[in-house]
Amino acid sequence: MTGAATSHRPHAGVPALFAGAPLDRATYAIVLVHGRGGTPESMLPLLKAAGALDADSTAAVIAPRAADQSWYPDRFLAPVERNEPWLTSALASVDAAVQRATEAGIARERIVLAGFSQGACLSLEYAARHPARYGGVVALAGALIGEEPRASALHADLAGTPVLLACGDADAHIPEARVRSAAAAFDAARAAVDLRIYPGIGHSVVADQLDALRAILAHVNTIGNV
Repeated sequence: MTGAATSHRPHAGVPALFAGAPLDRATYAIVLVHGRGGTPESMLPLLKAAGALDADSTAAVIAPRAADQSWYPDRFLAPVERNEPWLTSALASVDAAVQRATEAGIARERIVLAGFSQGACLSLEYAARHPARYGGVVALAGALIGEEPRASALHADLAGTPVLLACGDADAHIPEARVRSAAAAFDAARAAVDLRIYPGIGHSVVADQLDALRAILAHVNTIGNV
């Protein structure tokens, strides 16, 4: 671990990756959260495939980095306390990325939270705990964190935020039922939920997910240029 990390803040001081347009010239931002065993760099091909890193893109990318390549030690299905203090520290890393964008003058409605696996779970959990109108929340193979009925305890107002929940029904890590319960929770929180379950697909990203991500980013980019 690096920087100011402590046993109570295991991800503190671990530097994020910045890519894409400089924050002072960006019209929107993507907070990109990697999964267990991944890195910010391993997530960049997803954005390249979605066009967010094209030469003419005006997206600033802020990608937090987990200490030891894992945001929390247990499964996302475990009781929340079993993943502390890592979970709280992980959410603080996401929050720091959001704050960097807002301090640069990018409103939350022009910030997209996007992640895969652990990163998808964290993106959803962050939006649930910090409700606002975001540009979008893109959860590729993820759900809300903690035991049931945690999802039904979501009391937030996402004010029409587009929320993509996309996962294969053969995913050995993310049960389909939990993805569906997260979709129901965000629907109750007034998000614009797009639930996509892929038959026979495991813990991976498919082209349709990238197309959906591209559409969300294109819409946010339009908002940024108003």
